[in-house]
Amino acid sequence: MNNIVDFSGLQIRLASPEDIRSWSYGLVTKPETINYRTQKPEKDGLFCERIFGPTKDWECYCGKYKRVRFKGIVCDKCGVEVTLSRVRRERMGHIELSAPVAHVWFFKGAPSKLSLLLDISPKALTSVIYFSKFLIMSVNEEGREDALKSIETQKEAKLNEVHSNFDKQIEDIKVQGEKEVSELKKKIKVKDELELKTEDLKVQYKQKVASLREQMVVELAFTEEIYSKLGTLIERIQTNSLVSDSEFAKLEEYRLVDWLEAGMGSEALLDALKKVNLEELAAKLKEDLNSPSEAKKLRATKRLQVVRGLADSKIKPEWMIVQTLPVIPPDLRPMVQLSGGRFAASDLNDLYRRVINRNNRLKHLIDLGAPEIILRNEKRMLQEAVDSLIDSSQARSTRRSRTGKTLKSLSDMLRGKQGRFRQNLLGKRVDYSGRSVIVVGPELKLNQCGLPKDMALEMFKPFVLHELIKQDMAPNVKAAKVLIEKRQPEVFDILEKITKKHPVLLNRAPTLHKLSIQAFWPVLVDGAAIRLHPVVCGGFNADFDGDQMAVHVPLTKKAIMEAKKHMLPQYNLVKPSAGNPVSIPDSKEMAIGVY
Repeated sequence: MNNIVDFSGLQIRLASPEDIRSWSYGLVTKPETINYRTQKPEKDGLFCERIFGPTKDWECYCGKYKRVRFKGIVCDKCGVEVTLSRVRRERMGHIELSAPVAHVWFFKGAPSKLSLLLDISPKALTSVIYFSKFLIMSVNEEGREDALKSIETQKEAKLNEVHSNFDKQIEDIKVQGEKEVSELKKKIKVKDELELKTEDLKVQYKQKVASLREQMVVELAFTEEIYSKLGTLIERIQTNSLVSDSEFAKLEEYRLVDWLEAGMGSEALLDALKKVNLEELAAKLKEDLNSPSEAKKLRATKRLQVVRGLADSKIKPEWMIVQTLPVIPPDLRPMVQLSGGRFAASDLNDLYRRVINRNNRLKHLIDLGAPEIILRNEKRMLQEAVDSLIDSSQARSTRRSRTGKTLKSLSDMLRGKQGRFRQNLLGKRVDYSGRSVIVVGPELKLNQCGLPKDMALEMFKPFVLHELIKQDMAPNVKAAKVLIEKRQPEVFDILEKITKKHPVLLNRAPTLHKLSIQAFWPVLVDGAAIRLHPVVCGGFNADFDGDQMAVHVPLTKKAIMEAKKHMLPQYNLVKPSAGNPVSIPDSKEMAIGVY
């Protein structure tokens, strides 16, 4: 960390589970944050001092070691290292997930990297991850042939069974009919009546037999259809193809699953990704580039791009499945006590707590040997919890706070105008700068801008303090600050004297070309608005309908010299892109002339 300036480049790549464990200072196993009675972090929780470092400088959790002289000692009682509390901004923890979880960035979004790598559609991939369908991981071709033979054997046996069952039922009806006829002969002595009753029984017998034959035809057709569908399904199944839950249940029912290996969820994807050989896949895709089909060629190009990227970066495809989840340092997701004893916590704490709770529950159910259907549901819920933590905008079910607002995930902290990159890294607030609304100042010279007195005093404060002490108006900095706070007239005299020799830079966002930042000689004005000469508006693309501009004070001699020699509007009268005049007002000559 000391030589952080000394680097030639930056590479962003996927972290392996080993990398994540090497960053971590300990395993987070409990969802608790702070003990509300003692106001101290819970052990093994999201704010644990043993994992993330002490909350007070040079003091362990139990208080056995206090003071800087114990620096570096790990307390034998509470396990906390005696060091500075600022390490809580740097030290990470980790959660060992009870089941693998697919990283939402790689299976959602366009293009889906996992989809391209495994050649499965994103929709199908999502159905596997959320336990709707089975992914076929491997197929035994000999076993397939045996399964098809088994289907034929089972079908023949079933058809014979149906035939024999119905033959038996018909025989039973026949025997029953004969029995009833013999009983009638014993009861009825009148010949005509006996014939009538016997005829009636024969009609009933024929109806029953006809009905049974109809049932038999339906059942035979149904049996044929079932085994035909099973045969089609078995022929269709290939490695990385998908099978619905009901189809797989049917195969299991008929004991036709010995020849294939299938799985659900991210575990199945993990196994499939481990079998991917990037070199072999790249060679196969290069062959596909010569295909006459344009669609196939385009698909192969996209897939080859992903495969080459992984191979060149030495990234294993299975790293896209999260097995070890990093926990960011606690001071980056703080918990602040409000007046009245309530706490305000970062949304990330809620999201991490949800992941830990579901992970612990899944681990407990696995240890108990719970049924597969319950485990599947828990694994799906864990997947959703991790999705919400990483990127709530892409998650299936987004976690909401009590107020109904969507919780801010890790991706939301990086994304957009308020994200870490644009807000804190690409653009920072700097000293010796100010910002205000611009208004027209036609009384100014071309090289001048009107700077509000209060803003100028704040920006040039160190210069004014220096002059006050130099001119013996104040004995020290403290006394000089008092003079400035009282807004003494001599303070503004000194300020005016300083600003006459010191140019300032004006910048209007967006800074699209060099004319968006120009230097001006400041003229102190009353009010709170910056005054700008109307002629220089063209370079800034500024107008006076509420535009704001930033003011910066160049500090070094080199910067001041550059501002004076190159950045004043008098040296920037033409556009650098085309060379046409920029400072001549195309529609304001009459207005300026009248003024």
